[in-house]
Amino acid sequence: MHTRLRSLTLLASLVLCMPALAAAPNEAVAKPVKTVVQSVRLSKDDLALKQLADEEMGRFLLGDDWAKATEAQRKEFTKLFHSLFAKIAFPKVRENFKNLQSITYDPPTVEGDKGNVSSLVIINHPMKKQEMKLKYAVVKDGSAWKVLDVFVLGDSMLTGIRDDQVRPIFQQGGWDHLLDMMRKKEAELSKK
Repeated sequence: MHTRLRSLTLLASLVLCMPALAAAPNEAVAKPVKTVVQSVRLSKDDLALKQLADEEMGRFLLGDDWAKATEAQRKEFTKLFHSLFAKIAFPKVRENFKNLQSITYDPPTVEGDKGNVSSLVIINHPMKKQEMKLKYAVVKDGSAWKVLDVFVLGDSMLTGIRDDQVRPIFQQGGWDHLLDMMRKKEAELSKK
């Protein structure tokens, strides 16, 4: 689990290591991506986390079990997920900002309450230049757009988290076990 978590953290850090989007035809669709990126760059993690589509992420990660949870369980899951994501991924994102060369974006595409923002990220590591194609999935949440997922070369960050971490832990003991494991990991990371 830790190896996969590290891989997902690296993926998330590369996904988020970019400057703000250039003006796009549908700025409202691109806005949450820009806010996440700038907030992480400026160490304003709470603002970045507010741009995530919490309900949609929860439904995706836990499927039918999301609706079966109590309101308190869903809130605690979201809080712990945010904390773990910020403590694991965001410091690596900030580190990768040092190697960012450029980013180019395609205009956002929108279909109903769902949208996508595609980009090409060029990371200029001291030993190797790297080009990554990214696609951000955003969803409309009320009147605002929120970031739901990131795809790198077609691979979904949320699918990896769901299949390699959340679902296996949940299947071992349901909501109580999942939240307990998340609390323990969060406490471990808080000590560092």
